[in-house]
Amino acid sequence: MKLTYIFHSGFVLETEHCILVFDYWLDPSDVMEGVVQSNKPLYVFSSHFHEDHFNRKIFGWKEQKLNITYILSKDILRHRRANKEEADVWLAKGGTWSDGLVSVWAMGSTDSGVSWIVEADGKRIFHAGDLNNWYARFLADAVPGQTIYSEEFEEDIDPITHERQYLGELKDIRKVADSFDIVMFPIDGRIGNGYTLGARQFIERFKVCLFVPMHFVASGFESSWRMKEFTIEKQIPFWEISKEGETIEI
Repeated sequence: MKLTYIFHSGFVLETEHCILVFDYWLDPSDVMEGVVQSNKPLYVFSSHFHEDHFNRKIFGWKEQKLNITYILSKDILRHRRANKEEADVWLAKGGTWSDGLVSVWAMGSTDSGVSWIVEADGKRIFHAGDLNNWYARFLADAVPGQTIYSEEFEEDIDPITHERQYLGELKDIRKVADSFDIVMFPIDGRIGNGYTLGARQFIERFKVCLFVPMHFVASGFESSWRMKEFTIEKQIPFWEISKEGETIEI
C-alpha cells in the first residue's frame, strides 16, 4: 500500500486494487491530479460537514473519472452541504456498507459526523475524523458535575463528561475491531496541554501497526511529532510527516 498526505486530515491510500481518499479539504501539492487519472476504483470519504474535512470540489472528480464512489457522513446532508443524489452512500454512526472490494463501518465522533473503519485488500484502516479527547487540557481543573467556561470556545464545557463520551466511543469501536494496520488520528497542538491524550488513550486500547498524525496544520508538522515518544513506548511505527504530498510505502 502507498499512503500520501494531502493536507490537514486529508490522505490518499492506494492499495493493489483500489484508492481511498479521506477528508479532502485543500491540496497544495496537487496530489489528486494524478489520483483521478488512475484506472483503479476510487472511494471518497468525508467524515463530517466542517469545511476542513469536506470540500464540494470532490464532486468535480467524477467529470474525469467514472469508477468513483462517494461515501459521506449523513451530517453533511443534514447541514445541506450536499444533495442526496451527489453521494452513493450516506452513513451515520452504526451504519455499514460493502461492495465486495471495500467494507466500511461508520463509528462515532466527539464532534460532528463519524469516524471510519475501512477494510480493503485484507487491510483494516481507521480514520478518526474529529474523534478525540478535545478538552483534555481542562481535566486537571475539572470538578465532577461542574462546567468550565472556555473563552476560546465561548461556552461552558464539561471535560469529564466529554472524556467519558470519548472513551465510550472507543468501546464501541472495539466491538467492531481491536486492531488496525493504519490509524490516522488528530494530534492538534491547539488543544494545549494534553493534546496527545486522546491518541494515547487510543493506542492503549488497540493494536496499531502504523500511527499517522493528522489535524496539525495550524500548529505545524513538528508539533505532531510529539506523539512519537508515546508510540515508541508501545513499539508502534510512527509516520513523521514533514510536508504536503509526502508518501510512505506500507
